[in-house]
Order: sequence, then structure tokens, then C-alpha cells
Amino acid sequence: MSATEVITLGCRLNAYESEVIARRAREAGLDNAVIVNTCAVTGEAERQARQAIRRARRQRPDAHIIVTGCAAQIDPAGFAAMPEVDRVLGNAEKLEARSFLPNDMTRVAVNDIMAVKDTAGHLLAGFTERARAFVQVQQGCDHRCTFCIIPFGRGNSRSVAMGGIVAEARALVERGCREIVLTGVDLTAYGQDLPGRPSLGQMTRRLLAQVPELGRLRLSSLDPVEIDDDLMRLVAEEPRLMPHLHLSVQSGDDMVLKRMKRRHSRADVVALCRRARELRPDIAFGADLIAGFPTETEAMFANTLALVAECDLTFLHVFPYSQRRGTPAARMPQVPGDVRKARAARLRQAGTAALDRHLRSRIGRRAHALVEEPGLGRTEHYAPIALDEGEAGSVVAVDVVGAAEGRLIGRRAA
Repeated sequence: MSATEVITLGCRLNAYESEVIARRAREAGLDNAVIVNTCAVTGEAERQARQAIRRARRQRPDAHIIVTGCAAQIDPAGFAAMPEVDRVLGNAEKLEARSFLPNDMTRVAVNDIMAVKDTAGHLLAGFTERARAFVQVQQGCDHRCTFCIIPFGRGNSRSVAMGGIVAEARALVERGCREIVLTGVDLTAYGQDLPGRPSLGQMTRRLLAQVPELGRLRLSSLDPVEIDDDLMRLVAEEPRLMPHLHLSVQSGDDMVLKRMKRRHSRADVVALCRRARELRPDIAFGADLIAGFPTETEAMFANTLALVAECDLTFLHVFPYSQRRGTPAARMPQVPGDVRKARAARLRQAGTAALDRHLRSRIGRRAHALVEEPGLGRTEHYAPIALDEGEAGSVVAVDVVGAAEGRLIGRRAA
């Protein structure tokens, strides 16, 4: 009997769902299979998916190859045409045990993702990565950024009811979880499809109130223009909400943002960071940034580079723009590939310098670190910290005594 393997490509959400896929495949009794959970965020991601499929066939010639995920949802016929592929499943179908029944010979099972209205029960099955647990509270996206194909792979925005989130968080805490991260495709859109239209801030406040034993709460990537007043009040008042916000910025130039069809301006990002720091002076920011978006000039790029310093964006996720077939941006005048890569490298250098400044500013202070593995943890601000002791999953008080190689150095507080 040969095992079933799940190969995950792309984002944390795919990693989350791969946990569900593996569980559903076991429930269905699927054996001797390779399930490739694909990503579609860029053309390169799709190329890597096809490469992974071919590699899986070479390594396991007798296995049943099933392809799913965003790339399969968007182009099921293209993946079904690959000789290595036995079956293609959509993003909704991949989360159902019946899709993995060994005797089901349906070659393509991909329905209209836009017709999916509800969040599936799997969204309430928090999973643990090292010492923290992730709970997906929202799925899909109603926006249509010109560089992004993901709404056509994930469907429209759907939210999990607050009661279910509270119940799952309580269960995780009872199992010993010390930190929970709320995740979603467009997290700040949370609640707009629910009765009463509760905001992300309202849901977060209720969660913290009803699960008082939860020590640490984080939020994944946030749209700067959709952060509501309730959430900002929590930033100011709630110590259990960690002082680290990751923002989906993408660019620091207004013309590029307009061509991306983003909903915020450069001034919106600056104002948000200023307001958050007034409410919680020690807060740290991360940001997603795209370098070399179509039509981006050197002056436009300089505005993005300057935003890193102006807002003190500490934890950067930098991506050189990659064309994605089927998106409006792919039809715009393109920046040469070598220029994109060079600009991305400059942004990463700025990010490294910003992180170094942040780490040095913490020396001599007290921190509380969640131990992820022996000798390594994360502070409240999400800074990595080398530890002299501490059991994985515990939160320890440490004195920050130094910084080196992109991380803090901590010693157990007396």
C-alpha cells in the first residue's frame, strides 16, 4: 500500500487547505495518489505547478495524479490535457471527501466558483504551524485588482459567522494554543456578507471578549483603506492584539496604485501608519510591495522606495511583477524583466535596513517571545529572536541583549 502525498504550492491559505485535503483524502480511503494543490498568482506560479506535476509522474509512475487549487480552477481544461494528470478538482471540490473516492473516475470536477455562497465547514478547523494556530475566517475576494487572477480561483468574498470563530478559538486555546492568527484572502472584507454586516474589528473584539484565555492574537494581511474604527480602537486598547500590522500596500505611487485598481492612495497609507503609531507608539508594520508594475517609471518606483522609510515599514514582502495571463495588467506596457528584478533588489535592501533599525531599537528592552522551536521565537512585534531557553509553544519573558543576522538575541528575564 502506497501513501497519498499532497504537494503544496503558493500561499499560506493553500498550506491551510492542504491540511484539509490530506484529511479528506484519508476519510475517502484514497491510496497511492499525489495531489498537487496549485497556485495561480503569477504565470511563473503556473509554470511551477506544471513542473511539479511532471516531476510527480516521473517519481511515482503508478500513482493517481490529482490536480487542484487556483490554477486548476481557472484553467481546468489545460491541466486535464496534460498526459501526467488523471483528475482535476476545483477549489470547492477539493475540500470534500467525496471528491477523493477511489472509484470516482470523473476526469474534471470543477464548478463555477462564483456560485459558491457559503464558507465550508473546513474553515473552522484551525491548524497549527509550529507554536501558533491559524483560523481562516474569510474566503474569496470581491475586488478586481488588475494584476490579480485570484478572485477567479477563489470566488467572491464569504465570511465565517462570529459564533463559529469563537468556538474554534476556544477549542484551540483549550488544547494549549497560545497565539492565534486570523487569516483570509481579503481579511478586511470580513462580515460584509453576514447579517448585520459585522466588521473585522467587531468580530475581533467579540473574539477577545469571549475567549479571555487567549493570550495573543494576530491578523494576517490587511487592506489599508478597509481597516475599521473598531479595529483601530483595539490597536490602542487591547494588549492581546499584537503590535504588528501587515499591510497590502503594493505601491507607494498614486498613478501605479490607480493602474493597479487599488482602493487606497499613498496618503492613505501614510495616514494609517501615523494614526496607528499615535494610538500605539511601539507598533511595527509589514507590507506587500510589487516592483516593476507595468508603466512604472524610475520616479514612480522612487515613491515606493521612499514610502518604506516614511512609514518605517519593517517587515517587507517584495515581489518583482510577474505577468499573469488573463489579467488587465498583462496587456499594459511592460517594464523590462531585468529592471523589475533590480528594483525588487533595491526594495529588499531597504527592507533589510528597516528591519535592522527596528531590531537595534529593541535592544535593552523586555520582550515576550512565543517559542516556535528550541532556541528560536517571535516577539510581540513579530521580530525573530534567538533564545537561550524555552519550550516550544510557551511564551517567555526575555531581555533583548543584542541583534545580529536579522534577529534579536534574548536572554531569559530574571
